[in-house]
Amino acid sequence: MRLVEICGFMYNNHTSIQKTQRHNIGLKGWYVRMNITDVRVRKVNDEGKMKAVVSITFDDEFVVHDIKIIEGQNGLFIAMPSRKMGEGDFRDIAHPLVSETRNKIKEAIFAEYEKVLAEKNTIETISE
Repeated sequence: MRLVEICGFMYNNHTSIQKTQRHNIGLKGWYVRMNITDVRVRKVNDEGKMKAVVSITFDDEFVVHDIKIIEGQNGLFIAMPSRKMGEGDFRDIAHPLVSETRNKIKEAIFAEYEKVLAEKNTIETISE
């Protein structure tokens, strides 16, 4: 059995999830723990609902591009990379399987986005 740990959650063959601590799992095989090691805000838009496009890296080895920060009716949210399928339907290409993992990714993205906005505002203030 191969287990992969991403953001504190164990994935078994990328289909079923075991929300347990490592010491509670009898490991017969091996597992890999993946951590968020880099978040890059690629594009920042002042106008429109799409506020930024982000790439996130796990363990300096695996990257997910084209995560979007979107302003919705209830504030900002992230949209995972997706592909248009058929008539207006979109399907995620990559996405977390549990809400806790999504929250960790979202928190890391929003923290970097806030830093980029603060830097941008500082530069604009200085140039005025």
